[in-house]
Amino acid sequence: MNNLLSEGLGLMVFGMGFVFLFLTLLVFVTGFMSKLVMKYEPAPKPKAAKPLPNSAGKAVVQGGNDELVAVITAAVHKYRS
Repeated sequence: MNNLLSEGLGLMVFGMGFVFLFLTLLVFVTGFMSKLVMKYEPAPKPKAAKPLPNSAGKAVVQGGNDELVAVITAAVHKYRS
């Protein structure tokens, strides 16, 4: 019985050690890949911010096209009716 217990503990230590080494290697490889991608891939360009709704629930249009505003208003009105 004592031999079986020692073999079980040895197998447990071996398995936990293997998992620990694999996860440590995974952390380092992921960090290396991240640095490699940041080096060769250009930074993404920032996107234009969407207009925020005002207190009335309607979107604030900044320097917009009057025709576009009319079309969007008509579409919203038709959708709600």
